[in-house]
Amino acid sequence: MSVGGAAYRRSTPHRKAVIEQFEIFIGFLAFWGLILLVVTVWLEVTGQPALGWALGLLAVLLAIAGLWKLRRRVLRGEKDEFKG
Repeated sequence: MSVGGAAYRRSTPHRKAVIEQFEIFIGFLAFWGLILLVVTVWLEVTGQPALGWALGLLAVLLAIAGLWKLRRRVLRGEKDEFKG
């Protein structure tokens, strides 16, 4: 079974390459998200200020969610609705 399911298998080679780039970047952000989660939890447990780290984690999670949504749009082949 390949990555992305049936929609991925039906995609053009160019679209597959773009989707794979999204997946690489999502993985990169997920790695740093995990690091930020560990640091934030450690700071909370030890009683140190963790607000900045938690906000950084939130930003990474929002970026991952946005990239995931954009990846799904590319996978489905949806066009930008704002183009004239």
